[in-house]
Amino acid sequence: MRILFVGDVFGSAGRRIVREHLGHVIEQRQVDLVVINGENAAGGFGLTPAIADELFDLGAHVITTGNHVWDKREIIEYMNSVPADSHERARRVIRPANYVAGTPGYGFYQGQLASGQEYAIINMQGRVFMGSSDDPFRVADTLLKQITAKVILVDFHAEATSEKAALGWYLDGRVTAVLGTHTHVPTADDRVLPGGTAYQTDVGMSGPYDSIIGVEKELVLQRFLTGMPGKFEAAKGDPRMAAILIECDGATGKASSTQRLLLGE
Repeated sequence: MRILFVGDVFGSAGRRIVREHLGHVIEQRQVDLVVINGENAAGGFGLTPAIADELFDLGAHVITTGNHVWDKREIIEYMNSVPADSHERARRVIRPANYVAGTPGYGFYQGQLASGQEYAIINMQGRVFMGSSDDPFRVADTLLKQITAKVILVDFHAEATSEKAALGWYLDGRVTAVLGTHTHVPTADDRVLPGGTAYQTDVGMSGPYDSIIGVEKELVLQRFLTGMPGKFEAAKGDPRMAAILIECDGATGKASSTQRLLLGE
């Protein structure tokens, strides 16, 4: 079984480069399951129902998010429009599972491919430099007791490299993959851990690389040079799609190989 995870889609440039590449990557690499982090897809900050539909139309099975999930308020009604046992598109947009009880939406999704293969996607957010949320380690333990699928992918939306690596080792052998998002810079440490869990500290940004992590350079430089607040805008130049391809055994959920992708225009 082959899983393609596409890193944080940032703004219109990110959507455009994903639209350019996703179809042929799915076909040429014979991808079975596609997961996309879409939390920055709407102008660099948040996700709208229309953009979620756009990503689903391109081939996504599940869309994960992160700390910008509520930046576009209409996503709340969209997530709340379906029950927990639904398999509709709105149910397949998930937010970090370790948000406090009562938060809109759901933190994981378990589904089935047309082939009959079961899979589960868990979204989690880090606590180091990220603000308040529940313990991702213990929340993962709780969720794994509920999930029956063998193929389980975790999107860990976190700032600190150490926290991401720690969760990777903590879940090694219990999930198919632990993949970091949020920092927008692809790391060169993808590998399969000894227990059979694929790991990468950060998959990277699918968006404009002629930027400072997706934002127009001048606006970020002005903030650093003056300390004054200002509105950030998504950049457009040099878009690239950052992704990771994972091969695993669908019967056991164990990963066997990883391959980083960074595709430009």
